[in-house]
Amino acid sequence: MLKVLCYSRCTTCKKALKWLDENNISYDLRPIKEENPSYEELKKWYEMSGLPLKKFYNTSGMLYKSMELKDKIPTMSEEEQLRLLATDGLLVKRPLVVGEDFVLLGFKEEDWAAKLK
Repeated sequence: MLKVLCYSRCTTCKKALKWLDENNISYDLRPIKEENPSYEELKKWYEMSGLPLKKFYNTSGMLYKSMELKDKIPTMSEEEQLRLLATDGLLVKRPLVVGEDFVLLGFKEEDWAAKLK
């Protein structure tokens, strides 16, 4: 079953969920703020995704900006970055979709269609 981590007040998440519903794709919804991903989950998903770790950060978020992470992340180790991400779901790029052998970050309709249809 597809796992979809979303923030209820995020408009991109709302669009993504609407797209999933319209395309009759079933999923388990997980509130990213209330149930933020653990270090172990993030490490596994990061390795599975093949993406650079910085792609997992919600760089447009208030928390990211207030913590001045743009300047700090380049000097942090991979483990430090994953541990930081695990402290607050609002630091994580969303929606975050986890399939059996893939991870999608953010909502790009053409990427989602290619993976999920």
